[in-house]
Amino acid sequence: MNILLSKLLEVVLAVLPITIIVVILNFTLTSLDVTLIIRFLIGAVFIIIGLSIFLLGVDLGITPIGKHLGKTIAKSNRLWIVIIAGLCLGFIISIAEPDLHILAGQVEMVTAGAIGKFILVVVVSLGIAVLLSLGLVRIVHNIPLFKILTVLYGIVFIIAIFTSPQLLAISFDASGATTGAMTVPFILALSIGISVLKKDSKASEKDSFGLVAIASVGAIIAVMLMSIITNQAKLTGTMEQDHPVSDSVFAPFLHEFGHIAQEVILALSPIIVIFLVFQKLSFKLSKTNFRKIITGLVFTFIGLVLFLVGVNAGFMELGTELGHSIASLDNKAYIVIIGLILGIVTILAEPAVYVLTNQIEDVTSGYVKRKVVLFTLAIGVGIAVALSMLRILVPELQLWHYLLPGYLIAVALMYVAPKLFVGIAFDSGGVASGPMTATFILAFTHGAADAIEGADVIVDGFGMIAMVALTPLITLQLLGLIFKMKSRKGGME
Repeated sequence: MNILLSKLLEVVLAVLPITIIVVILNFTLTSLDVTLIIRFLIGAVFIIIGLSIFLLGVDLGITPIGKHLGKTIAKSNRLWIVIIAGLCLGFIISIAEPDLHILAGQVEMVTAGAIGKFILVVVVSLGIAVLLSLGLVRIVHNIPLFKILTVLYGIVFIIAIFTSPQLLAISFDASGATTGAMTVPFILALSIGISVLKKDSKASEKDSFGLVAIASVGAIIAVMLMSIITNQAKLTGTMEQDHPVSDSVFAPFLHEFGHIAQEVILALSPIIVIFLVFQKLSFKLSKTNFRKIITGLVFTFIGLVLFLVGVNAGFMELGTELGHSIASLDNKAYIVIIGLILGIVTILAEPAVYVLTNQIEDVTSGYVKRKVVLFTLAIGVGIAVALSMLRILVPELQLWHYLLPGYLIAVALMYVAPKLFVGIAFDSGGVASGPMTATFILAFTHGAADAIEGADVIVDGFGMIAMVALTPLITLQLLGLIFKMKSRKGGME
């Protein structure tokens, strides 16, 4: 109970800033519908309770399963077992990720069925599976992360030349959406489970990160290849309302609850099946530990359902209205400044960000403080949203104008930043674009694009998630360089 209360207090402090900012904006720059504000406040309560329970569930259930699986795979010491385990786990976990299903549904709607939801989910999951397998082989065989990422992003740049601009945005967004609230804790725990068996503690520390980064590139490459093979050029479609507009305060919450509960059950089922099979064959945990993990999985389910209901029913519609209202003001600088502020505070409430920052502090034995990582990550995401708002205001600015130099800088920094921070930075890129960003900030962007003449709701909306996945790669590697300079000044290397 004490652990739950401490997590509750932490989450309250994370969700409070975004709640206060929206309320202040309502009474100053814009006046929103009272029903939307009440729904938003109820949604904030759902998010606080849900995220607290979810994080406790991850600690008790998801993380131990991932660590036990990682150790089992590493102990086998056979390359073919590592490859098959990576392919199976990558596909099973990815295909059940709720964030990926949300994005795939949006793509199907926007493209008027030109790209089906099922096809996109399968293609992305295959890409994740292949590269998760490669990531596991890298850890087992001590291949440097920066070399793997340089080759992978080199491939991405080459394929990007033959990919249409709209599918380019969807490719990078798929990468962010796949590494969501369910996938990230599991993959992080898996990499720590394998790395912890290494005798070299420095290598173990570095290899604990980077698996999420490698896996997420699989989504980018898979969607790009799909667009080239199917010869899809420019996509056409329209933005429709994803959620029924209702004057009732509670109706949207009831509407969301059923299908979100189904999605979370779908997401958890493969993990439960894998755990039960390995418990019988390999883990053989005591009854106490077994019950503890099952309790953790129940908490994960309850927490994630409450969190996603709060985000979808309380935050999404208000985000669209807020973006539209502020973008309609005469002074367009407001939309850029508020985009920066909302980007900074929204990231604090992302579930997977909590899991990653806590694991960074644990793995580095407190050397890299979670608050420092969280602050740097928030600055990066704030800049990403601000730049996305600028792209809406300036039609000549295209997504590749940001992505090409951005990824070139990120890849170049890999060769000078401490290798531990390379893994942390590239993992953070995938983690940053979670359900809060994919709903509230995406809705805010769509609202803004709808209000600005000459802006494309589809192109500008999808490109925003790609930006959120990019900026942390740069800001966190720069943080690594600061740590490097500090350690040199202190006489440590």
